[in-house]
Amino acid sequence: MSPIKMKAIGFTQSLAINEKDSLFEFETNLPDLKENDLLVKVSAASINPADAKIRIRSAKDKTLETPKVLGYDAVGEVIAKGGNVEGFEIGDRVYYAGDVTRMGTNAEYQAVDYRITAHAPKSLSDESAAVMPLATLTGWEALFDRLRIRPKEKKSILIIGGAGGVGSITIQLAKQLTNLTVIATASRPETELWVREMGADHVVNHRNLVESVREHGIKYVDYILNVADTKGHWDAMVELIAPQGMISSIVEFDGGVDLSALQGKSVGFIWEFMFTRSLFNTDDIQKQQDILCQTANLIDAGRIKSILTSTLNGLSVETFKEAHQRIESAASIGKTAIKY
Repeated sequence: MSPIKMKAIGFTQSLAINEKDSLFEFETNLPDLKENDLLVKVSAASINPADAKIRIRSAKDKTLETPKVLGYDAVGEVIAKGGNVEGFEIGDRVYYAGDVTRMGTNAEYQAVDYRITAHAPKSLSDESAAVMPLATLTGWEALFDRLRIRPKEKKSILIIGGAGGVGSITIQLAKQLTNLTVIATASRPETELWVREMGADHVVNHRNLVESVREHGIKYVDYILNVADTKGHWDAMVELIAPQGMISSIVEFDGGVDLSALQGKSVGFIWEFMFTRSLFNTDDIQKQQDILCQTANLIDAGRIKSILTSTLNGLSVETFKEAHQRIESAASIGKTAIKY
């Protein structure tokens, strides 16, 4: 029998992470289970830039009536399921990236739609698997749904922000599932080494991006995925993108960019937002389950490796504050997991 109450970590005001109540522990009811839901006992979660962004922005000039619980990636055990659920049984070990509109993973239990959930990779520990879903879904959707890359075409892609979570997995996906030449940015010896380990064919410096790419004998790239700074690299992307190329980004920005600068080359620009399918309950929402299933198979076959680089222990305020400080430093490599 499931418990009635659970422990969670949340916030009611947007405060600097070092302030006392930027995150706090509280007790709450288990989430309500909908017909398409799995109730999961969370065993490990990960930290993403989205966690810090939402904490900083969503309660700036107000106090929330009920605490907001963050967290998206998770691994856990199914302990209950709704009437419409197919393909899962009580006791299954699952992984998922969740839904931005619902209570997150920073809690003992979580309700998640089965259509965006998959069986976790058998070969990975909980913490190694927990860091994979959000970054993988983002990278996969960017490559194949947004940029619409055809696996057999022998073209090139520039990944701006190669050493972070999304960059790390997208390099691996591009090398394993396409014939693309992969160029990735890194600016420190340790990040350069990391992106090479992920499989990048060329490593370039984002601080002088155009010159660095051209030094490799590459005039234009066919695709660009920006997971670091859309506005800051806009002029460089305009210069480097090939005629009739495509640019995708996951990083929103204030103010505008000169979209007309892409007109002469007939270049397309498209956003990738991993939560779109769950946010709008799109007709193809279950594609996220399919992607996670395929990813688990690639991991268990040894073709893709976890992007875990560090683990914190315990469902506690101190642990999550440390995780937020790491993500806010913007200097992390790979991803951090929290083992409950």
